[in-house]
Amino acid sequence: MRVTDDRYAGERDQFDLAMRLIHHQARTHIITQCTGFSPDRVRKLYGTYFKGRRGRRVSRHRGKSPTSVEVFVKNPRCQAQASLLAHVLIAWGLVRLREGLAAEAGRRDDRLAFGRAFCEAYEEFRRLEPDSGLSFEQAWNLFTALTQRRSLLLFDCEGCGTLYVQDALALDRRRCPACRVVRCHRRGEIGTADA
Repeated sequence: MRVTDDRYAGERDQFDLAMRLIHHQARTHIITQCTGFSPDRVRKLYGTYFKGRRGRRVSRHRGKSPTSVEVFVKNPRCQAQASLLAHVLIAWGLVRLREGLAAEAGRRDDRLAFGRAFCEAYEEFRRLEPDSGLSFEQAWNLFTALTQRRSLLLFDCEGCGTLYVQDALALDRRRCPACRVVRCHRRGEIGTADA
């Protein structure tokens, strides 16, 4: 049996995506959702190819994925990074905008294509923001918060027109993080950025 045989090409694609997701430290349920592999198979892949290897250690997170949105809006820097990630998800077709900036999931018909696109989007975000602390799991949480739970919303800034992420339950003055920081700087309120 050769790995290049057409009849094994689909499984090879699943395997490659699973390895990529494990490398990004995605939880088992995300890997199974994107690849169709069983949780047991995902654990065996990790045990065979990652566990106990020398060099950069790849951790496995247990339990449920994070669902809190506070990490995305706790300060202007975090909000700006979350907004950039949302822009990348939109550019990769993972999030579509409807009328009124309502977000919905895109590209869900082919789970392998969706998983690959999500990895590519996250990797592009990390190239644009190499110092960001947002993990792959948090990127998945942002996607879910925007498209399913609607706990985060997208607004367009009245000052500059930029699209930005905002907590659905917070009062919003329709200013993106950058405009809020500039406004505080002009008013001499450095460090507050809440005005």
